[in-house]
Amino acid sequence: MSRDPSELFVLEPDLPDLGSPVLIQALDGFVDAGSAKRLAREHLLSSYDSRVVATFDVDTLLDYRARRPLMTFDIDHWSDYADPLLAVHLLHDADGTPFLVLAGPEPDVQWEAFIAAVRLLVEQLDVRMTVGLNAIPMAVPHTRPLGIISHASRSELVAGNERWVGTVQVPSSAGHLLEYRLGQAGHDAAGFAVTVPHYLSDTGYPAASLALLQSVTELTGLALSTDSLEESARQVAAEIDKQVGASEEVVTVVQALEVQYDAYLASAKRSLLAEMGGSLPTADELGAELEKFLAQQAEDGS
Repeated sequence: MSRDPSELFVLEPDLPDLGSPVLIQALDGFVDAGSAKRLAREHLLSSYDSRVVATFDVDTLLDYRARRPLMTFDIDHWSDYADPLLAVHLLHDADGTPFLVLAGPEPDVQWEAFIAAVRLLVEQLDVRMTVGLNAIPMAVPHTRPLGIISHASRSELVAGNERWVGTVQVPSSAGHLLEYRLGQAGHDAAGFAVTVPHYLSDTGYPAASLALLQSVTELTGLALSTDSLEESARQVAAEIDKQVGASEEVVTVVQALEVQYDAYLASAKRSLLAEMGGSLPTADELGAELEKFLAQQAEDGS
């Protein structure tokens, strides 16, 4: 028996007039290269006064054995438990415009029921657009502009933005399925995926978070302050340059990626993302291609 979507969440009563807000969804659990999605979400929740307006039933949606919440043991007793929270937060941008952020762990089960519940919230709160954030690793150098892959339930929403050429099948996520189902139901939904240099995917990369939020601003018109992210991005970039410069081997790898990146752009006069359409390379494939490229350079004396 299917569950009533309204039973999966609790909506706070007596909410103020939100107009027709934007909903930014940034769930944990899927690929998040450079922690770009997490950093963007934390930046929003810490930069603006936020209020939880809807909470989901995590006991129904999560598999605790797959992602065990942390507990704190203090000498002789349990002193704390990190309660999982899957919720919609209400924030106001620099101009005072209300917007919403869906944050928390991606549901492990009952995706369709969860999405039906989010759709119900979208309709009850008169959300005008839902925007998802993602970050994926790719064989690109940190010395070149970050790429953004844009997609939407209606192509007009992201007209003029970077587009993926070709067809590719990838593992699904609750966030991607949410965009798809909302589009089927006639609601505007979009998403942005920033391409993070694969060798930086395991470290915090605020430049990628900054690129995501700038894309959200351009699409929605929200006035999102990013000063602290910009400063963090400068500091991390300086540290990366320092570490790269200290290793001839790493310098060689980065230079090889630069040559490959520039060659794509120069030869086809198209974006690197467009040229790479088809399938995302695995880490092993990236390494093999890089070794092959370096071997070719050694053979011709470059």
